[in-house]
This record gives sequence, C-alpha cells and structure tokens, in this order.
Amino acid sequence: MGILRFETLPVNTLVGADRKTFDKICNGVRIDPEYLGRFRTTKCIQRILDPVYSINSRCWERLPEMKMEAPVFILGHWRSGTTFVHNVLSGDNRYGYCTTYQTVFPHIMLRGYGFFRACTKVLMPTHRPTDSVELGPDLPQEEEFALVNMMPYSFYNFWFFPQLTGIYRERYLLFNGISDQEKEAFKSSLDKLIRISLYKQGKSVFLSKNPPHTGRISTLLEMYPDAKFIYLFRNPYTVFESTRSFFRNIIRSLQLQKISDGQLEEEILATYRELFAKYESEKGLIPEGNLAEVRFEDFEKDPVGMAQEIYGRLSVSGFEEARNGMEKYVIGHKGFRKNRYSYSDRTIELVEKNWSEALDKWGYRL
Repeated sequence: MGILRFETLPVNTLVGADRKTFDKICNGVRIDPEYLGRFRTTKCIQRILDPVYSINSRCWERLPEMKMEAPVFILGHWRSGTTFVHNVLSGDNRYGYCTTYQTVFPHIMLRGYGFFRACTKVLMPTHRPTDSVELGPDLPQEEEFALVNMMPYSFYNFWFFPQLTGIYRERYLLFNGISDQEKEAFKSSLDKLIRISLYKQGKSVFLSKNPPHTGRISTLLEMYPDAKFIYLFRNPYTVFESTRSFFRNIIRSLQLQKISDGQLEEEILATYRELFAKYESEKGLIPEGNLAEVRFEDFEKDPVGMAQEIYGRLSVSGFEEARNGMEKYVIGHKGFRKNRYSYSDRTIELVEKNWSEALDKWGYRL
C-alpha cells in the first residue's frame, strides 16, 4: 500500500511540470488561501527537480529516429468505461501506452527513471478514489495528466483552477479559438509523449486512452492520418452520477481554487454536452473502417468477445495472439465491485434537460 492517500496529498501533480509550463499555468491565477501550502510545496519540489527535467530534455534530443505505426485512440466522455477497455486491450503485448508514472513525471523517462519510478511506487496511492480501480506506476493511464506537465495548454488545468473550467474547455478541450502556437505545442508534446512511451516499452503501436481527445479528432488526424479510433458510449444517467463523484474526489486532491458542488455540476453538464456535439461534428473526418463505436454495457458483458469484434471492425490483425493476455486481465478482475447508481428525480431531470441528444441517439431515455 502506498504511503500517500489522495484525500491528504501535500502536493499536486504539477510537481512533474517543467518550469516554463508550471509558471505559465500558475502565474497570474488566484490561489485560495487554504491551498497555499499545497502550492508552495508543489512549487518547491518542482524547482528542485527542474534540473533533472532539463537533463532528460537534452537526452530526448539525441534519441534516434524510431519506427512508429498508426496509433489507436480510445475516446469517450469520462466514466464511459474507457479505463476498463484500455486495460483489456493492453493485454495485447504489441501495444505501448502512457503509464501512471509517466503522467506524473513525463520529463524523467530517460535519465533517473529507475530511481524516481521506485520512489513513486512507494509513495503513490494504490487505488483510485471513488471506484477503487487499481493504480500502479506501470499500469496504463490517460496521457492528459502527462500533457498538463509538458505544456500549459491542457484542459486538465481545470483540476488546479476549477473556476476557469469554461475557458480551458473552450480552448484546450474543444480547440475553439486556440492559436497556431498553442496547437503546435499540443501536437509536439503529444508526439513526444507517444514516442518516449514506445521507446521505453520497446513497442511500435501506441494505445491511447484519453477522454479529452474526443474533442480533438481533426487535430489527431492531422498528426496521424491512418489512426484507428474506438468511441465508447454509456448510459448518460450513470455517466453523470459517476462523473460528479469522480470529479469531486480528484479535484479535492489537486485543486488550488475552491469550487462549489453546484458550479462543478454545471461544468460537468456543459462539458458533456459540448464534447458530444464536437465528436458528432468531427467523426465524419475519420476514414471509413477506422472508427468503431461501442456501447460500454455490451463490452462489459463480454469483454474479450467485444474486443474481437472491435479488431474485426477496425481490420486490426493479431487478435488470436492477443486473446490470452486479454483473458488474463478479465479473469484477474472478475471480483472487482463496481459502484452502483440509483437515479434521483433531480438527476433524471438534469440529464434529460442537458443531454437529450445523446439519450435519443443511443436509446437510453428512461
């Protein structure tokens, strides 16, 4: 069991940011008094580690060119089952992915990696808040937590400054009004993250799980025209209840600003609605045969069977060779107890008022 607990973390994940990114995110933004201790401790550790980040940056510049095949992107709103699908498909040992360690220390992957990974393993919590999903430094994780430490243009800035969620959503989730310089910084950071992941794991295909990418399809296609996409959708009433609980817990661990439960709820409703619309407007850009839309409830009932179907729909070879790895993960997690949700009248009203298009499209209306 890790020494630290999410509820009492003395720092937030910006300890892994380079100095330029840290300062750009934090300078000029209000930090509420009750979080000044967390901010100062985070900044202190960031400053101590920054020379190590600089050394790794120079090592990256000397890495040789490497072969990389078209990546596979798992899309979908938070709490739509993306983590479970990512973990199952990661049983295919051809795939590389962003690890939990890498999300915290993306700048310490080439020099000092062994030492800092060992420290992370000792210190980090062993389970995710809210749903008790297992955590470990080498387990797959969504790359946005790494990107927020590599550039100042990430939607996940909202974990630290939730009062600015609407601004971050518009510019860095939906890429509406984003400057050319900001967009290029995103593309450069993501490509670097992917290539370092593959280099460290000795792989050539990257398997991404990152809900914010759901709003960035056109940009991802500019980078990787032959990329494959798996889009997950799930009962919106469950997604709302689960996202609200999940976001509350994560924000408490990372925030440098206060946000009321009512404000957070409004941001969740707006983010889902706008992310759904952006996905629907851009999915037609994906070449035919490169997109599989999957109902999570179907995947949950038969993970390996649905994985085989996804491979077929995307014309991905090698399923039989990957089957054992996927089955091993599924069997090992059969005892996992999911959170169960009941829907209050208020939840039903909010979801049907704000997310009616998704309810009707996927047939979830009560």
